[in-house]
Formats: sequence, C-alpha cells, structure tokens
Amino acid sequence: MSKVAIVYWSATGNTAAMAQAVGDAAAAGGAEVTYLAPGEFSSLKLAEYDAVAFGCPAMGAEVLEEEEFEPMFTELEGSLKDKRIGLFGSYGWGDGQWMRDWQDRAVAAGAYLVMDGVMANYTPDTEAIEKCADLGRTLA
Repeated sequence: MSKVAIVYWSATGNTAAMAQAVGDAAAAGGAEVTYLAPGEFSSLKLAEYDAVAFGCPAMGAEVLEEEEFEPMFTELEGSLKDKRIGLFGSYGWGDGQWMRDWQDRAVAAGAYLVMDGVMANYTPDTEAIEKCADLGRTLA
C-alpha cells in the first residue's frame, strides 16, 4: 500500500474541495492518505510518503500563499529529487501563471510531476474535480 500525503492551504474552501477529491480517489485506489497543513509538513515528513499532492491557490500577483505555503515549499525544494508529486489549486484572476511557475520550480528541483497541475477557476467544477480524482488515482 502506498502512502500519499495531501498537503494544502485553502482560504475559501475551493482548494480544500480539490484536496478532498484527490484524497478520496487515492484512497479508493488503495493508498493510505494523510491530509496535512503546510505547517505540519517538512523535508523530514516528505521521506515518509511515496507520493505527495500539494495544493495552494493563486494569491496576490499569481504566487503561492506567502505566509505558510511558500516557506514550506521552499524548504522542501532541496528534497524533491525523484519524488512523485502532483500540484493543484484554485485561482480567481490571471491565466494560471502561478501554476506554470510552480510546475517549473518542482521540475527544476528534480521532482517527478505525475501530471500537469490541476487548476480550478474559483469553485472547482465537475471537470476540475474529475482532474483532481485523476491526480489522486495516479498518485496511488
């Protein structure tokens, strides 16, 4: 049984709904799933999991949430080499540049992105939830 961490930050509940869809599908695929806030995750915790789904909405000028999520992800970058990960999050403006930048960072750190990042414009619609489920199944 694989161990999958779902590490996310959500202010409005949109990214939380996406995290639930990822986790439900991973669990249905036989994975042991753990949900964690950014403050509960570190490079030491990373080693405990076979795969990780990271979720964060776009904030400000299309960046990751700066108080909790960004510091956690920055600390992890040196430990992501060959780690199976997925990225997801919601946005309300722009065109998804935060996700493209985030993917580039993860790849530059040596992570293995199991699929393109999943984005939802505001509340995740049926298509976004299904893509989150695809992410969960792939991580499992």
